[in-house]
Amino acid sequence: MVLAGGKGERLSPLTTRRAKPSVMFGGKYKIIDFVLSNLFNSGIKKVYILTQYRAYSLNKHIRESWGKWTGLGEFFVSISPETSSESEEWFKGTADAILQYLRFVESSDADYVAIFGGDHVYKMDVSQMIDNHRRNRADLTVAALEVPVEEASRFGVFSVDEDYHITAFTEKPANPESIPGRSTCFASMGNYIFSTKKLIEVLQEGKKRYEDLDFGKHVIPMMLENRDKVFAYNFNDNIIPGMKAEEKGYWKDVGTLDSYYEANMDLINVSPQLNLYNYKWPILTNQGNLPPAKTVFDEEGRRGMNIDSYVCAGCITSGATVKRTILGPRCKVNSFSLVEDSILFENVTVGRNVTIKKAIIDKNIVIPDGTEIGLDHDKDRLKGYRVTESGIVVVSNPETR
Repeated sequence: MVLAGGKGERLSPLTTRRAKPSVMFGGKYKIIDFVLSNLFNSGIKKVYILTQYRAYSLNKHIRESWGKWTGLGEFFVSISPETSSESEEWFKGTADAILQYLRFVESSDADYVAIFGGDHVYKMDVSQMIDNHRRNRADLTVAALEVPVEEASRFGVFSVDEDYHITAFTEKPANPESIPGRSTCFASMGNYIFSTKKLIEVLQEGKKRYEDLDFGKHVIPMMLENRDKVFAYNFNDNIIPGMKAEEKGYWKDVGTLDSYYEANMDLINVSPQLNLYNYKWPILTNQGNLPPAKTVFDEEGRRGMNIDSYVCAGCITSGATVKRTILGPRCKVNSFSLVEDSILFENVTVGRNVTIKKAIIDKNIVIPDGTEIGLDHDKDRLKGYRVTESGIVVVSNPETR
């Protein structure tokens, strides 16, 4: 079960007309492609994706890419409360979302249910976490990220014993408890493996107590109170085929514009922490029928160049310079323009004599000739652009999905 109903308000205006899991990442992908690829590559082929907020583009993406090309259409199903829920209510909490579709769990013959968020960027072999859950004979296993003590107060933190048995869970603690024998803490990644019988039992009990039933806030404390077998799974122990040393433990929330920008720009490093060129663990998405990217013109002062950049199919760099930039599919950058340190979504057209620096440009936007973006933030704000504290300029189209 993939929870993909998040609004992603801190990513606004990119999420004004789309759900956070539907936001582009790395040019050709959507954020949700990462969790779905992890499940698919791990051999988990029956997936329900619970969508909610602004779900049109997300449902369309799942239907047209995951449903079609995997050949497993009926096994990658997106369901929204307004069309499928018995109560026809919006989800009130993470566990409430599962509760509203508990009939899918009850009618299955599954021994375990993996409940994962749809809005994080990482690679993980979920089967290793399931094996860990089975070995511990656990009722619940929670994926845990090792974080320095000084950063742990930003997360929900687990207290564990030497066997990683969870003894307490505290949301954003002032004095986080470290892992025994280490100087790090276990932070919740919001990914869970439940034994099916226990999941049904605890959700039905939780329904009686809480209207906004939530895993972190209610379900885990209830299970600890009942002395159920709840374990942490150390994400650092997860090894995928073809993984390089620098990739170990890589996980990004990309919940703010700054973190989203930084994670995207990480991809263009010589040795990125997230390696999208590992063909043993591919991140899958709808490839589309687009021609290769190309550069045109080779004249002094008018030379098409992509330097240290990540350029998707269908792009044309025509007598322009693109540096340290991600160009989404079907972008065109016209003559005498410069685009630096930026992220362009799908089908952006940059006119002539344009300068863009440290910006995020939403899909289908046309940048007129002579425009300057990112050079004078006061002027950027006057044009209605969003400027973050770190100086990233966001150009959005309110009608874009």
